[in-house]
Amino acid sequence: MSYPDQAPARRPAAVGLAAAVLVLMAAAALAHALAALAALGGTVDRFRAAAPGTATPGEIDGLVTLLRLTVLLPAALTVLVGVVLLGLAAGLLARRAGARVATWVVCGLGLASGCCGLAVLVGQRAVPLRLSAGDRATDAELLGLVGGAYPSWWIPVNAALSVGQALGYLGVAVLLALPAANAWFRRRRPAPAPVGPPPAVPSHPPR
Repeated sequence: MSYPDQAPARRPAAVGLAAAVLVLMAAAALAHALAALAALGGTVDRFRAAAPGTATPGEIDGLVTLLRLTVLLPAALTVLVGVVLLGLAAGLLARRAGARVATWVVCGLGLASGCCGLAVLVGQRAVPLRLSAGDRATDAELLGLVGGAYPSWWIPVNAALSVGQALGYLGVAVLLALPAANAWFRRRRPAPAPVGPPPAVPSHPPR
């Protein structure tokens, strides 16, 4: 005898699409990290070539170190996030309710991170930052050289990724909240058949 809550169900399209979006976002994160690392050397070289005469060698070296950290640390974090997204996608496809809850948590954090990243990019373009309270003209000139050392695609691509990240996380969260996904994750899997010794065959005494 079978019960409705124990009958196997076909995976809803919403769950498959949510997992596919997570995989796509993980691939985009890895590609962005590799692109950032590949562009770092050229960015540092262009900055060093333009910086002499605007600051002391120590100031230039300090800004180069800061420049490298602002690329290396986010790249490492991006790769880690990509691995987490792949794990969540696998958990969703395996019908693990815990993976669904964890995905919602990551989506909330990722949505906030994407909005903050976009705000930082806008702020960098709109507000002139200063490294110290010393020579403001020198600081502004150095920061202008840093901005000019980045590839031309740096800010547009990062802005597009921030927007895409926010939309992707929001879409995944909505897909996993649909009624079909709710029913699929709440449905219990059929219990395995009991395994035991074969039934005894009655024997008849010889006549």
